[in-house]
Amino acid sequence: MTSDVDRRPGIPRRERGATTVSDHVVAKIASHVAREALSRFTDSARRVPPGRRTPRVTTSVRRPPEPNEHAAGRDGAPTHGRPDTLGEVRMRIAVELGYPSDIGAQCAAVRREVIEQLRAWAGMDVSELTVSVERLHSVHSRHRDRERVR
Repeated sequence: MTSDVDRRPGIPRRERGATTVSDHVVAKIASHVAREALSRFTDSARRVPPGRRTPRVTTSVRRPPEPNEHAAGRDGAPTHGRPDTLGEVRMRIAVELGYPSDIGAQCAAVRREVIEQLRAWAGMDVSELTVSVERLHSVHSRHRDRERVR
């Protein structure tokens, strides 16, 4: 099945229009998905103060390159073998977690779910994703009148 766009290969994308997804939208989706992923770790999530549960996301979105003869193989098919996407994103997600908890499992869940959902919801490939833990909230850190826990 071919679309109208496929039947007009001589018209460049910038002249026929395109769908774009902004950095802000990608960051908002990633933050929402990361928050949901972390909420499944109930022991850790309840140790993080309510105002600190929203992950902070920074993104950089790139549109996919224009298809051209150099990107195609000998038979004219794209060599990358992936379906078309709306672009590629690099991002950093900063989270605060409860402690003690399985930090690696929480970061892996955030990474996995953000990559899956951005592909499904926004049609974006994630080329680079860094999940960083900015702060750990211990049960002992909630008591300000006590000595520092080492």
